[in-house]
Amino acid sequence: QQTKNKMSTLNVSGHPVLAHKLSVLRSDQTSPAEFRRVLREITFYLGYEATSKLDTKTVEISTPMTTTTGQKLSSKVALIPIMRAGLGMVEPMLELLPNSDVYHIGMYRASGSLLPIQYYNKLPRDKSADVAYVLDPMIATSGTICAVVNILKKWGAAKIHVIAVLASEAGLAKLRGDHPDVDVTVTHIDKILDEQGMISPGLGDAGNRLYKTPTIDQDDDEKLLSPTKRKRTMSK
Repeated sequence: QQTKNKMSTLNVSGHPVLAHKLSVLRSDQTSPAEFRRVLREITFYLGYEATSKLDTKTVEISTPMTTTTGQKLSSKVALIPIMRAGLGMVEPMLELLPNSDVYHIGMYRASGSLLPIQYYNKLPRDKSADVAYVLDPMIATSGTICAVVNILKKWGAAKIHVIAVLASEAGLAKLRGDHPDVDVTVTHIDKILDEQGMISPGLGDAGNRLYKTPTIDQDDDEKLLSPTKRKRTMSK
């Protein structure tokens, strides 16, 4: 049974297999196809650990030999991938929790700052979740993660759990300071966070590496996402 606790739990996996897979994910020689595959594998195992406290209920089942009792998951779960990079973590979580709802939230950083801006939100107004798993490969500054957590709390999620491959020390400290009730599961914590908000040694831009997206100017990126700026750009 899940115990109610106002303080969050931090789980940093020390598994040697995940340490090996993280090295593959970090390498700049890893192809997008391999990056996607390894991210799925890491997410599956992180998800396995992160779901260890889900509530269950006792049910009666029949086997080929007799009837007995078993356990059935009773928590209502929502998966919240943060677009783009969080999309690469959805399928392995659905393998673990095939009956989960999936609600996408899109965020990008404002031009010239590290402030997160929401551009997409598909949370339904008429229902919430017992547990919401936020999916993003990295917790860098944690600005985006904290913004999403605030959105989910206003939405009414009873419990929030962030699953990420990597976190920076500074970003993780901010997340846990701002939201001490949010659980976090990661593979590893990196010490360095540069002025551009990138983790080092890190993974690079996980979204670009997932989909082989070329790096574009941040102003152009913002124009593509902002309807008013997109109209002005297309009319030129």
